[in-house]
Amino acid sequence: MSRTLRFDAVLIQAVIAGALSFAHLHDLAAAAGQDGWKAWAYPVSVDLLLVAAWRRMRSDSGNRDAWLWFAIALTASLGANVATAGMLDMQNVPAWLRILVAGWPALAFLGGTLLAHAHPPTPKPEPVSAPVKEPDFEPVPDLTVERAPEPAPELPPAEPASQEVQAEPAPLAPAVPVPPALLDHARKIADAHHAQNGAPIDAATLRARLGVPAALADSIALQLT
Repeated sequence: MSRTLRFDAVLIQAVIAGALSFAHLHDLAAAAGQDGWKAWAYPVSVDLLLVAAWRRMRSDSGNRDAWLWFAIALTASLGANVATAGMLDMQNVPAWLRILVAGWPALAFLGGTLLAHAHPPTPKPEPVSAPVKEPDFEPVPDLTVERAPEPAPELPPAEPASQEVQAEPAPLAPAVPVPPALLDHARKIADAHHAQNGAPIDAATLRARLGVPAALADSIALQLT
């Protein structure tokens, strides 16, 4: 895949400004008595200090030393541009300017050393969220009231056997012997029937309750009267 070369106006402007500033610094250093290779070293020193201060400012925007050295290097570059624009007699440079140019290497070395060995910014600790404490709940006492067992429903009283059909009186049959246990059981049934209905039990009802033949029921009823 081919890469297209694009021209950035800002980058071109920066290159032009840097080249002009570089040339002005060289001319000022040469006018202040720094000839030969020394005159070319001055603009390199100023530009390097600018770059070092700018990088430190980007990594630590609150570093005041980086801002100070950036302002010093920018002032040196701007001062050279103004001085070489006809504001200064380049053939007769004043003594104070010669002193500044001669002392610049030591000043640039101090600034570069301080920027290079500056402590990195301390990262801010991330806020640690406090653990959410669950509320303490007291155990709720069991207020369930034990309910007494409900009494069993009373059974409705047994209806007496229908007496609509009345049998004709049959001749008396001979008495049938009744076992004592059966007689006792029949007496309990007769007592319960009398307590519920207020009347003695008849032979038909007793036969239905005991499930015995009619003759045996009649014999039991006779013994209960």
